Amino acid sequence: MRVKESMSMAGSAIWTHKLRSFLTLLGIIFGVAVVILVVTIIEGFNKYIDEKVADMGSNAFVVTRYGIITSEKEYREKERYNRAITVAEWESINSHKTYVREAGAVIRRRAPIKVADKVLQDVRVSGVSANMISIDTKRVGHGRFFSREEEESRASVAFIGADIVKEFFPTVDPIDREIRIDGRPFRVIGVAEEMGSVFGQPQDSFVDIPFGTYLKSYGVGSGFSMRISAVSGEQMQDAIDEVRVSLRGQRHLEPGQKDTFDIITPDAIGNLRDQIFGTVALVAIGVTSISLVVGGIVIMNIMLVSVTERTREIGIRKSLGAKRTDILQQFLAESTLLSLIGGMLGILAAWSLSKVVTAALSFPTTLPIGWTIAALGVSSGVGLFFGIYPAWKAAKLDPIVALRAD
Repeated sequence: MRVKESMSMAGSAIWTHKLRSFLTLLGIIFGVAVVILVVTIIEGFNKYIDEKVADMGSNAFVVTRYGIITSEKEYREKERYNRAITVAEWESINSHKTYVREAGAVIRRRAPIKVADKVLQDVRVSGVSANMISIDTKRVGHGRFFSREEEESRASVAFIGADIVKEFFPTVDPIDREIRIDGRPFRVIGVAEEMGSVFGQPQDSFVDIPFGTYLKSYGVGSGFSMRISAVSGEQMQDAIDEVRVSLRGQRHLEPGQKDTFDIITPDAIGNLRDQIFGTVALVAIGVTSISLVVGGIVIMNIMLVSVTERTREIGIRKSLGAKRTDILQQFLAESTLLSLIGGMLGILAAWSLSKVVTAALSFPTTLPIGWTIAALGVSSGVGLFFGIYPAWKAAKLDPIVALRAD
């Protein structure tokens, strides 16, 4: 019997019992849908992290006192052992650089912003060095960023986010307007391009002021961080090594002593993400894959019922010359096609749900081609495997006995 004919007969048998076939496939549909949905969400989340969190700027990494903290114990240990970055260390790195293109300084706090009688509480105010505009992911949308001269002279100028403009200057040009930060007057010289939100947290509600101005107003506090860019992506590790050697030398650390600072790279964030969500993905896929096995068992049971119901049909076909291999092929085709249809419906359900997730959580989800093909292959394999016994049972029926069946 030709494969095309077997598939045609299998399709007719499935269509004849549409409701039963659909109920049979629920396990396969659920298993494939959940596996594909989990992978889709994780891949979308990974892409979101890479674009919104791990992207530190142009070939950039961060040097800070604490680094990535994953527990209270780790925080206490770093608080006791690590030391804050100093202005002298930052200036030294900028003065003696080979693989480092720029080393910027960043320090932050929360403060109220006031314009006329309107006040915004708890706005992110950052003191940043003038070269940060060439390192950071922020871009000038209107006006300009402050200059090195304004930073050195500790000028009272501000570069603001799009949300600050919407709040205080919705109908007027904010350039050269005055805002007050903790009661101190600042002149707006530029507005950043809108950046949107990360995990629902707005990224455009900020005010940047010159690093020197910040230190004059608030002091260095518990320290600041450095955002450092390498000359090129290929020389990122060289730049990291250069900064590490510089800081260790300035802090007189002996060989074998731990660093008293932390370096955060995009790869470090990616590795942490993979550790967390890699485990989640394996567990989720492992648990939901059980439903594929359950779906396969259901298919086997239904196929056994189908063999019993169609005993007379099998007898007639054998009496007309059908071989055992023809009967075997027919029932294997039916179980495989049934499972394949379940896989396709599961993928369609996963795609639909992924669009709901994208709308609800605001991060991209795309149907993974590799996993989609694998899901179709696995679902077909499940139907093929669990259809072997019913097909074998049908193939070995004695035609005379089968013809006597009611």
